[in-house]
Amino acid sequence: MSGKLSAEIRILLADDEELVRSGLRMILESDPGLKVVAEARDGSEAVRLALSHRPDVVLMDVRMPGMDGLAATREITRLPDAPKVVVLTTFDLDEYVYAALQAGALGFLLKDTPPRDLVQAVKVVDEGNAMLAPSVTRRLISDFAGRGSTRAQEARSRLSTLTEREREVLRLVGKGLSNADIGMKLYMSEATVKTHVSRLLTKLGCANRVQAAILAHEAGLLDP
Repeated sequence: MSGKLSAEIRILLADDEELVRSGLRMILESDPGLKVVAEARDGSEAVRLALSHRPDVVLMDVRMPGMDGLAATREITRLPDAPKVVVLTTFDLDEYVYAALQAGALGFLLKDTPPRDLVQAVKVVDEGNAMLAPSVTRRLISDFAGRGSTRAQEARSRLSTLTEREREVLRLVGKGLSNADIGMKLYMSEATVKTHVSRLLTKLGCANRVQAAILAHEAGLLDP
């Protein structure tokens, strides 16, 4: 989030199991740059605490009583200066993955993610980059692209507003490249790439680069 007073990353945990929350807190706060500022037992409480505590990153479970994690993610990512959301779940199900990313999550990880990888994921997502479990990354787009579908046609239509350079940047975003890597590929500064990414997100109506990557795949932009 913008306006942070220090380099410390403030985290909200949302999980209905106290034992899980305690374990996550212990893992995350083993890094001096991370601080858990609040814990929520369900989606509604997560939304309230996101408003009152203004965390940088939310670790969100999917299955919780009352408002589930997907609904809470949609609410939280609509907030002004919204926190980054990482969905953290036991269930490696495609419908959860797609729904979470469509809801605005920047990451999707499984609860058996090694502690060091979890800490790194929070830092990566705080910087605005995507972080997906390897098993998710391998399957995600191919399962949902449906090149001949109405969704693919709609995706291609949305891309028609982009300039040629923006389409090229989007193609590399779809491949999972960072701004620095895109700059090296296209011989542009990282700041220029960031400007292009910001503009294309606005044009496409995407909340983040993960949603833009899904759109690129659906439109067939990454096809050979």
